[in-house]
Amino acid sequence: MKKQSLLLSLLLFATTLFSQDRITGHKFATRSEVIAQNGMVATSQPLATQVGLDILKKGGNAIDAAIAANAMLGLVEPTGNGMGGDLFAIIWDAKTQKLYGLNASGRSPYDLSLDYFKKNNYDKIPSHGALPVSVPGCVDGWFEMHNKFGKLKMSENFEPVIKYAESGFPVSELIAYYINKSVPLLSKYPGFSETYTPNGKAPKKGEIFKNPRLANTFKILSEKGRDAFYKGEIAETIVKYTKEQGGFLSMRDFQDHTSTWVDPVSVNYRGYDVWELPPNGQGIAALQMLNILEQYDIASMGFGSTEYIHTFVETKKVVYEDRAKYYADMDFNKIPVEWLLSDKYAKERNMLINPKEANRAVPAGVLENGETIYMTVADQWGNMVSLIQSNYRGMGSGMTPDDLGFILQDRGELFSLDKDHFNVYEPHKRPFHTIIPCFVTKDKKPFLSFGVMGGGMQPQGHVQIVVNMIDFGMNLQEAGDAPRIQHFGSSEPTGGIMSDGGRVVLETGIDYQVIRELMQMKHKVGFDLGGYGGYQAIMWDDKNKVYFGASESRKDGQAAGY
Repeated sequence: MKKQSLLLSLLLFATTLFSQDRITGHKFATRSEVIAQNGMVATSQPLATQVGLDILKKGGNAIDAAIAANAMLGLVEPTGNGMGGDLFAIIWDAKTQKLYGLNASGRSPYDLSLDYFKKNNYDKIPSHGALPVSVPGCVDGWFEMHNKFGKLKMSENFEPVIKYAESGFPVSELIAYYINKSVPLLSKYPGFSETYTPNGKAPKKGEIFKNPRLANTFKILSEKGRDAFYKGEIAETIVKYTKEQGGFLSMRDFQDHTSTWVDPVSVNYRGYDVWELPPNGQGIAALQMLNILEQYDIASMGFGSTEYIHTFVETKKVVYEDRAKYYADMDFNKIPVEWLLSDKYAKERNMLINPKEANRAVPAGVLENGETIYMTVADQWGNMVSLIQSNYRGMGSGMTPDDLGFILQDRGELFSLDKDHFNVYEPHKRPFHTIIPCFVTKDKKPFLSFGVMGGGMQPQGHVQIVVNMIDFGMNLQEAGDAPRIQHFGSSEPTGGIMSDGGRVVLETGIDYQVIRELMQMKHKVGFDLGGYGGYQAIMWDDKNKVYFGASESRKDGQAAGY
């Protein structure tokens, strides 16, 4: 009797682990897709999603809703983003039937040089404090998007976040966890504790958290506009604060800041055009990977198979060596993006892949002449926004300027101090960036707006979503819920040659037999805690004229429409 009871318990445990009582869909699907006709918002925090929806219902378009939701995310999810960081976006404009790319990343200080780091014996740029701080590009990005495509007044877009910052919001379990992790590291920096631990400790799950300082900053932006941040009192406060902390930001850095409208670049993957932004971001890594993978019959390999995971990981290794060496600010380097994305180059790089054994090291190609938020919005007129925004390392540098209510990014840490590197530190230069939005079109019509946050996981995540949908036939939610693969090189996310084969981490749900076979192929296989990214997506069904929404089950995300 006891044996039968034990067997039944084990059976129930196995059933819970490896399947779900679903009527439809894959066993790993956490929920069904959201489907709506008039608009859709998908963000990593439900309150931000609701703010975006409210803006759409008020008559705002996808651009207005994206700005409002992103502003809200800086309040409710300060562990990944905020106006002290940078922003990138790909926008489908229904009027012109065209994609527009926005690079709203900031540059390094004019007054800080490579010599400073050498003279002070730095072998890398610090991760926290004033030295890794670059000019925040987010606010300028919001105003650029609004000036080009917005419908409502910016004060209307900022109204919801001001109300929530003043009246407070209940902190979610995940955000409470990450704020608590940040307190020991960042509380030594002036302004951090006053803003994020006003009662002397990190807010707990369900506690009402207020940020009146941030509310006041948004009021200034509502009243005085973009220049208050880059030419006025906000810039003056940031400059004074960072200099007191040993930093180098000046008013000139803020006054000279500009965002850049860029043409997205693409490759065609089995009939679908996948679009990314060119460097200084890492988006073209996803395109390079897709170019190589298209040479294989991925569908026949089967999702989660040894052959597929091996092919994916080896492709990633080859591409990320290029990423480590060549991706940088294109204003300072001649980077032949067209060559990197060419079929000829993909075929050359594919020759380095051994189908039977894991590579320990691969060289970068020869060129011809590591928290973040991702969100996406679509409206009743057919406009779609794919937007990603970040402070870089979780809450950022720790620099929390007096009474402004947000932390400055530490993106400058990603510069190299090697004078011969494309991404070497130079004044007024954009650092290599990990955050990337993605967009997919089919027959020159919008098909999919999506992203997968998480440092070096992002291109790998983009590729897996595309492959899951196109090769493995998954729906929008299943494609994001499916167990993920991530490969780490020797010194990611900042780059560096892989010399030991790196490490493959596999999310729960990959069969043990597959793991064993990968190890026999000399892959170092392990697991990770919470490092597999965060996915949001909106798909347009041109036949039925409806939007499909999907959200990240690994975070607090919500997709909602009306």
